This record gives sequence, structure tokens and C-alpha cells, in this order.
Amino acid sequence: MAFGIFVHRADSIYDDAPSSRYQFPKPYLGRAKPLEGGWVVYYEPSKVPQSRGYFAVAKVARIVPDRTIDDMFVAEIEPETYLDFVTPVPLNAPDGQRNERGLGGRAQWAVRDLSPEDFRRITSLGLPEQEDFLPRVGDVPDGRLQEPRVPFEVERTIVQSLLSRPKRDYLFRRAVLAAYDSRCAVTGWKLINGGGRAEAEAAHIRPVEKGGPDSVQNGIALSGTLHWMFDRGLIGFSDELDILISRQVNDRSSVEAMINPSGRALAPDRPGLRPHPVFLRWHRENCLKP
Repeated sequence: MAFGIFVHRADSIYDDAPSSRYQFPKPYLGRAKPLEGGWVVYYEPSKVPQSRGYFAVAKVARIVPDRTIDDMFVAEIEPETYLDFVTPVPLNAPDGQRNERGLGGRAQWAVRDLSPEDFRRITSLGLPEQEDFLPRVGDVPDGRLQEPRVPFEVERTIVQSLLSRPKRDYLFRRAVLAAYDSRCAVTGWKLINGGGRAEAEAAHIRPVEKGGPDSVQNGIALSGTLHWMFDRGLIGFSDELDILISRQVNDRSSVEAMINPSGRALAPDRPGLRPHPVFLRWHRENCLKP
């Protein structure tokens, strides 16, 4: 199995959507083609202010010519494989060594191969085990917080873990709550119980079963009641994150009382972590009740 790196930045000139497609010019084709069927780690260049470094992982389904632009190609991401890191991984480790040990002089290469050892190191740092981060009831369908530990082997542990639905739900929640500082985007409340568990939940804007990815841009932190209302189309958000209330809500004044004074969802400052308009629009068109 091949592993690689895709360099991406939010202000890229390319038509990228990390959770579904990665566009690149023809000169990169020779490096990208071997990654079909393999896994890639996304990296944000260090020259980007407050760079996230290595920030996500995904599986490449296929490499195809871009149908809209000559001499451009697209790496199509296999559905339900993209996953944002809970903890972004810097280029350099605390000991001064690079986390991508095989980088060498290829730092400017936007597409490059990655050794299994470097893939293991980076994904393990980005998706760390954390037994004290307990999910709320129902977050893990089978009641397990993590896969049984077995001797490490890249394809048996890391890759299988990345495809495990219970594990992905757990990691998605951690990534979303980290982005929102465990604060509900609608109420602004940051409620933590005595055991250190946040009251807020991670809501998929476009559900996974409807083709939505496990991307922080397809997520939003909501209190339990607001999550319930959002899933049932009783509240939604404009592209500018104005909070929308369905006319079918039977107790509008009580809902309005829960909304933070701005009337807008509180979102992360970084553009790459804010709800993406594509997903917000899908929810308005397919879920939000008039």
C-alpha cells in the first residue's frame, strides 16, 4: 500500500476540496499516480500564518483528468475516509527532528510519497489515543472507546482504525470540540461536567449516511437540545452563519432565548475550520423545515 503527502492551503489557486478532491497540474501526475488506492496526509505549508502543519488523512480512490481544465488532474477521495486530525502535527518534532523523516530536499513538492514509518508517526500524533476524553452517551455505538491493542503493523492497525465507524465518530467529535473549544456554537455555553466531559456534541452538517465527510468543515458543536433540533431541521444556518429558526418550532421564544446575543453561530477563527457553505446549503435545502 502506498502513502503520500498532498500539500494544501485554504487560499489555494487550485479547485481543491480536501474531503472530496485534490486538483494538481500534469507535472505532478507521475508522483500522484502511485497513490491510487493508497492513503495521503494533508500538509499546510509552514509559510502560511499559524500553519496547521499535517492536518488530515484520506484515502485516494482514483486519479483522473480534470474534465474542465486541460493538463490538470484530480485525485478523487474515497467517501468516508477523510478525517481531520484531532491534534495538528507540526513539521518539526520537539527534539528538532522532522516528523516526516524522509522529507529530505522535497519540501517544495506539493505531491510526494511518504514512508509507512512516517505515515504511522504522523497519524499517531494527529489522532492520539486519549482515554480521559469520554464521549457522551450514544457517541460510540458499541460502547468501546478504542480498538483492542495488537502489535503495531501499519495496514492492520492504523488503516483499519481509520475505516472504523465507531472510532471515526469518536475522533470526529474530538476534532470538532477542539475547534470550538468545547463551546456550543448557538448558545455560546461551555459546560463541562465533574468528570471533564463537555456537554456540547459534534453534529455533522451533512450526515455521513447522506454523503457527508468527517471533516471539521462539515461539523459544528451544538448542545444536546440544539443538536436534536438541527438534525430535525428546526434550526439551520445561512452561509454567513446567521441562525435560522423554522416556522414549525412550536415554542420560538424559548429557542430564541438560547441563542447567543450575536444571532450568529460562533465559529473558529481559521477559515479552514469554519462550516463550509456547501454543507450549510445542503442542510438548508434538504433538512431545514420552512
